[in-house]
Amino acid sequence: MAWVVDTCLLIDVAEADPSFGVVSATLLDSKRADGLAICPVTYTELARVFNGDATAQNEFLRQAGVTWPAAWTLADTLAAHAAWHRYVIGKLAGKVPERPVADVVIGAFASRFDGLLTRNEADFRPVFPGLKIVLP
Repeated sequence: MAWVVDTCLLIDVAEADPSFGVVSATLLDSKRADGLAICPVTYTELARVFNGDATAQNEFLRQAGVTWPAAWTLADTLAAHAAWHRYVIGKLAGKVPERPVADVVIGAFASRFDGLLTRNEADFRPVFPGLKIVLP
């Protein structure tokens, strides 16, 4: 099907991050043949990197081989709903750190794909224990 790419990897590549740029690009290259997709939230989060220039952002995604207009589905909503509940229960029990809802939405989206490419496994694993996650 395709791998969902977490925002952090794309920022690493776009900004040529000295610590993570090369390893993130290498991971994307290794999975490109399987297909790369992003959640609508990731598209939104990338606006800062491109100073709000959607044309430049779209060109970057095209060159990176990332399909970005993948639709959000009812299944994604239900997966996000269940994951947010798991997160809240874990947070109340002091078992998970505070996370933005964006991570829950990205993880839910990735649940119907091959998995998630990220360097932040700890952000996803507590609320998506069965999600296949690949790190650079």
